Amino acid sequence: MPRLNVGDKMPDFEFATPYSPAGRLSETVQKCPGKTALVFLRYYGCRMCQLDMIDYQEGYGAIAATGGQLLVALQSDPAGLAAKIPQGSVPYTIVCDPGQKLYKLFDIRPAASKKTMKDESTAVKAARIAELKLVHGDYEGEELQLPAAFVVDHDLTVTYAHYGRVISDTPTADELAALLK
Repeated sequence: MPRLNVGDKMPDFEFATPYSPAGRLSETVQKCPGKTALVFLRYYGCRMCQLDMIDYQEGYGAIAATGGQLLVALQSDPAGLAAKIPQGSVPYTIVCDPGQKLYKLFDIRPAASKKTMKDESTAVKAARIAELKLVHGDYEGEELQLPAAFVVDHDLTVTYAHYGRVISDTPTADELAALLK
């Protein structure tokens, strides 16, 4: 499938969470009065991803205030995440894709090398990672995976599409809230 663009229909898909073996995007989207953001990160052990997940957790009030919701996709095993993240401890839905099927479906590509997956924004986030003393966990999935972010409305029409150029190229919770309005 070619990369998604604004105005495209996002294909519906089934997904697992750390706490449920089956969910469906269309059903999840319909349960929410507003739009739905879907952010693809790497895996839970990645410190950069941990930082993004903390930002989304801390800023979820702004996301919820729009009537929208957030799904965060990780290349992590559901059972492994369930052991690390207690159910109900994050306000958003975690989509587990250890086989990277969704990443391939939406053509979310890895970086060409470790050198090309970083820029100045990566250094800024790395400083915050050091400040928070985040610890790298288990390696899972594609180590060079780049992020992506989408926003869809109730009929799965894409209203925002962004394929990250570097590992730190993800929208903040406040940026997502603005996109969900």
